[in-house]
Amino acid sequence: MGHLRTTAVGAVSASLIAGAAPGLAPAVHATPAATPTAPGVRFVDIPGDGGTVLKANIVTPADRSGRHPLLVLPTSWGLPQVQYLAQARKLAEAGYVVVTYNVRGFWQSGGSIEVAGPADVTDASRVIDWALANTPSDPRRVGMGGVSYGAGISLLTAAHDKRIKAVASLSGWADLIDSIYSGRTQHLQSAALLGGAGYVTGRPSTEFQDTLKAFFASDLSKEEELIAWGRKRSPAAYVDRINRNGAAVMLAGAWGDSIFPPNQYADFYGRLTGPKRLELRPGDHATPEITGLFGLPNDVWTDTVRWFDHYLRGVDNGIDREQPVRLKSRSGGGHEGYPDWKSATAAQRKFDLAGTTTVRANVDSGADGGVVLLSSILDQLTRLPPMASIPLLPRRYAAVWQSGKYPTAQQVRGTAKLHTTVTATKKSGTLVAYLYDVGPLGVGKLVSHAPYTFHGQTPGEPFSVDLDLFSTAYDVPAGHRLALVVDTVDPLYIEHNPSGAQLTFSSPRHDPSYVSVPLRKK
Repeated sequence: MGHLRTTAVGAVSASLIAGAAPGLAPAVHATPAATPTAPGVRFVDIPGDGGTVLKANIVTPADRSGRHPLLVLPTSWGLPQVQYLAQARKLAEAGYVVVTYNVRGFWQSGGSIEVAGPADVTDASRVIDWALANTPSDPRRVGMGGVSYGAGISLLTAAHDKRIKAVASLSGWADLIDSIYSGRTQHLQSAALLGGAGYVTGRPSTEFQDTLKAFFASDLSKEEELIAWGRKRSPAAYVDRINRNGAAVMLAGAWGDSIFPPNQYADFYGRLTGPKRLELRPGDHATPEITGLFGLPNDVWTDTVRWFDHYLRGVDNGIDREQPVRLKSRSGGGHEGYPDWKSATAAQRKFDLAGTTTVRANVDSGADGGVVLLSSILDQLTRLPPMASIPLLPRRYAAVWQSGKYPTAQQVRGTAKLHTTVTATKKSGTLVAYLYDVGPLGVGKLVSHAPYTFHGQTPGEPFSVDLDLFSTAYDVPAGHRLALVVDTVDPLYIEHNPSGAQLTFSSPRHDPSYVSVPLRKK
């Protein structure tokens, strides 16, 4: 069943990006080393790690006198180096030398896709070397940034290259495994989308291909190897180096990011000790900043420029004196400022999951997390998240608990936590927990969810489950309830429920089950 889903989603992934990159993965063609196309703009070849050719464009200020701060922007997964051209021109007008380059393995750059491996980090440092030698850039004022793949590579490079003084990581990741394998569960649709895009627009390395095969095959013998592969590519594994190097780090993302959920960003932010900023908004992967790539007004890019202006150009624009955690609710309203992540989630309200409930596995109850990218974009634009009729959910396949009606609005901010006791009839299994805002008619709007997979449990023996749902900001209207729903199948994920499996949820007196909901402190 998992294989069939992988194939289907992979085909959809390929079709989604085929319009941008028809045909087979591009080969590397020789081009002139530097070809001026407009005043201040050049397309160049830059030698990366091992001499691999990286296709890049350089945008320089009209004023060539003196040295200027340097910004290096690696491209997103599957996009060409012209991705940042609109922003690069604006930044050059503000006095920056901007180098945007196509990461190895994609489009016309050489090499194979290494998924932010050591070669990608070395490539970024080689681009900085080249820019300092060939442009009027200042070695004391170097910054990096990017969207998605470029964001992750920027954070990793900041851990390994002391020259980087400021980073803007937009819709990136801090922990790769916690992004696509959280709850020990393969995030099927997001991984298939990334894999499909890699095959259409680039040349996956043998290591990447083998890792994808093991991931989709649910090969437990490869699990430790998979985790080690992801850890090597996770900025969170190098946070001590980032702190020692002292780069000012701005993180921006979306609550509904279906590729890199926000939990790992929030955890990473808390471990940073230097200048830092965290911004989370409604939307899905890369959607909050996408209009800025076309040169349109965009508050993510506005704050990004302010961040670089302050830490690279010394502009006293006040960004260092603002509340560093900036959150925007999915339910509307302006930005909320907090001194830290914990302050946003200071109040906790629990509701008990009383009683004993047994559900049968392998059937989708109708409670789902939506569709990768599409559902959270719809929520961003129309405030319509995935919905389910809570009274009509089949109790044979879904466990349901509800709170009482809330007399006042409840502003959920942060990470809801599930604690329960499970007894399984098989040694492996998957459950998915959903938190819904339930209106008077029983229609539930999805507030958050998360998957959880277990292996090696003794059938018939209870065990505890502690699960962090994906962080969010959502306002539950007065008169509504919260509902927790747990089932065993969601098209977003690969599930591990053997045929005939059943899960029993209980609340022992010595260890009661509950959901802890983080609320904005009033």
